[in-house]
Amino acid sequence: KARAAAARHPSGPVAAKACIAAVEAAVTGPDPQAGLARERELFQEAARTPYARALQYAFFAERQAANIPGVGAGDKPRPVETVGVIGAGTMGTGITIACLGGGLPVTLVETTQEALDKGVARIRETFAHNVKRGRLTEAQAQSRIAALTPTLALDALKPVDLIIEAVFENMALKKEIFGKIDAIAKAGAILASNTSTLDVDEIADATKRPQDVVGLHFFSPANIMRLLEIVRARHTANDVMAAAMAFARRIGKVGVVAGVCDGFIGNRMLAAYGEEVQAMTLEGAMPQEIDGALEAWGMAMGPIAVSDLAGLDVGYRIRQERKLTGEKAQLARIPDKIVEMGRLGQKTGAGYYRYTADRKREADPEIEAMIRAEAAALQIKQRTIPAEEIVERCLLRLANEGARILEEGIALRSSDIDTIYLNGYGFPAWRGGPMWQADEMGLAKVAEKTKAYAAKYGARWTVAPLIERLAREGGTLAKFSK
Repeated sequence: KARAAAARHPSGPVAAKACIAAVEAAVTGPDPQAGLARERELFQEAARTPYARALQYAFFAERQAANIPGVGAGDKPRPVETVGVIGAGTMGTGITIACLGGGLPVTLVETTQEALDKGVARIRETFAHNVKRGRLTEAQAQSRIAALTPTLALDALKPVDLIIEAVFENMALKKEIFGKIDAIAKAGAILASNTSTLDVDEIADATKRPQDVVGLHFFSPANIMRLLEIVRARHTANDVMAAAMAFARRIGKVGVVAGVCDGFIGNRMLAAYGEEVQAMTLEGAMPQEIDGALEAWGMAMGPIAVSDLAGLDVGYRIRQERKLTGEKAQLARIPDKIVEMGRLGQKTGAGYYRYTADRKREADPEIEAMIRAEAAALQIKQRTIPAEEIVERCLLRLANEGARILEEGIALRSSDIDTIYLNGYGFPAWRGGPMWQADEMGLAKVAEKTKAYAAKYGARWTVAPLIERLAREGGTLAKFSK
């Protein structure tokens, strides 16, 4: 059984396979000393692998992310002892559960009793499930529920220290909400948006206190995923940034600072990654082949399976608002058609895949036929794409976009980008992260490969200026400082 679990990733992780071999040597060898000697040999072999270097890098990268340039010891974090959450949907309830788990009382606000009741029921069900699994005692669960105040009254947020808006991605709605909470929140309260893509500067401008506004982008499910992107707007005060990082630690999250741009760090890179996945789908790689290649390489889930899990309608709504044209519209044709078929992913039992009652995914001939028909309509000749090419194209698109983000100053450091991908996107720690992978490959080789793909596929593969420059200079992304 242990061998089967470790074999899921043919190229790693080395440590799990070494542990199995060490135990085997101890119980089948001539004496315990021979087993210990074999264990030491295996340790030394593992320590020399790139996987060991990647894990060491990931350890220090996570700790470095907490250091915010310009925010010093004199910037005492604003106190956060009470939290308000606006919106009792999936994200709002997940954020509420995370805050309650950190010992913070939460006031949860909704606009209708039905929506509020559903949200509270979801919170109670989560705690009950955790008690059943032994993760919480009954007393702990009851204590957390007692710290929750559900209400329909926005005025109930007047005394809280931190207000987190968690409604759906619509700028007009978010600005309306921030205008209202600006009028009622106490002086010094931190006003945060859970937006995943929208302009936090524009949201802050809807208030008379932009210095108090920050982005707190949780990742779904918010009570489980470790990552918290802390989005620093133009006027966000230093003590608000310090408080946001302290809040992240208190609720068990890894806080990483991002600047303001469309999608910030993680989702901006994800857009490039997803674009390449759609291109390969049209070229002939079926969903299970793409997911299979990336999962064998080490990803917790392949990108198409993740889309089904998150809900295909989320991306669909964003694309409809943006009215895509040209190549971007062409690459969106398959996911758009799937949504228009009423297949939204796991929540409807079908998306790219069909799902059994226990949520096991299965390849769907109907979707495969639709993909082939779309490729034919676009006159794209399909082919078999090797797993190595699938992985390489995904990694290069991630690293290339990451380099642009780094050069623009949206990310403070290359290791912050990797910390985001390790903690929010299922990237395996023993692979270091997309930026670490680029440095490991060598930026001269990255630039060469990217240019070769650009010659074949066009503008979406234009090499990032930073990669080109560092390749010429013999530099690395890890050592780059804006």
